[in-house]
Amino acid sequence: MTQLQDIKKVRIQHLAQAKAAGQKTTMLTAYDTPTAAIFDATGIDMLLVGDSMGNAVLGYDSTLPVTLDDSLRATRAVAAGSSRSLVVSDLPFGTYEASPEKCFDSAVALMKAGAEAVKFEGGARVAPQIHLLSQSGIPVMAHLGFTPQSVNTLGGNRVQGRDDASAKRLAEDALAVQDAGAFAVVLELMPATLAADLTARLDIPTIGIGAGPGTDGQVLVWTDMAGMGDWQPSFAQRFGEVGAALRVAAQAYGSAVRDGRYPSEEQSFTS
Repeated sequence: MTQLQDIKKVRIQHLAQAKAAGQKTTMLTAYDTPTAAIFDATGIDMLLVGDSMGNAVLGYDSTLPVTLDDSLRATRAVAAGSSRSLVVSDLPFGTYEASPEKCFDSAVALMKAGAEAVKFEGGARVAPQIHLLSQSGIPVMAHLGFTPQSVNTLGGNRVQGRDDASAKRLAEDALAVQDAGAFAVVLELMPATLAADLTARLDIPTIGIGAGPGTDGQVLVWTDMAGMGDWQPSFAQRFGEVGAALRVAAQAYGSAVRDGRYPSEEQSFTS
């Protein structure tokens, strides 16, 4: 059977095939062309142009201030750097909740900017939006559990589904987004046993973040994954220390300029 990493261009049907074959899928956020190109070249299956850009690169305290223009700009950049990975773009807060029609207009803009699928938060309440988009040729990835755009309603960054009632609601929402036409669903900040149970019950792939190892794939914010800051969520493993390497490089550059070692004569043009 063909392995997902051997696919030259990842499409949504390949993710379904990977779930059926028990192959794990990989996803990282990306917000610019150089980063997208690096991740794409390493074989990451999906690149998420996440509204996490608000926290990760724009200096906001949450995802809420991120605008559609922010997402459009980042989507164009990521699409320019990707040839293999499936590019999925988040619909920012306020661009899809009011009606299926508003959601459709926002999603069309992202698809024209280079997205190959869109993602937005919510369960049964956004099923009409998912249905309209999926029937209109726009693949939709759903997002359940802790949903950052609802951080104020949820009372902070809290694990969801810990009691029987909330776990039951999450299961109902998962089935609702699947029935509405979502091709996959992100499960964020929930007990590992619940995420594994939902993964087993659903026909569509699940992508976990802070939801244990039992999902069909995993996603991380790349700045957490690569050690770009002094803090990352407890569930996020640092697979590198890119931030430290950048500090060393910047210090070396500054010293070389101040000491007159850069640029050298060999790096200078002659008349």
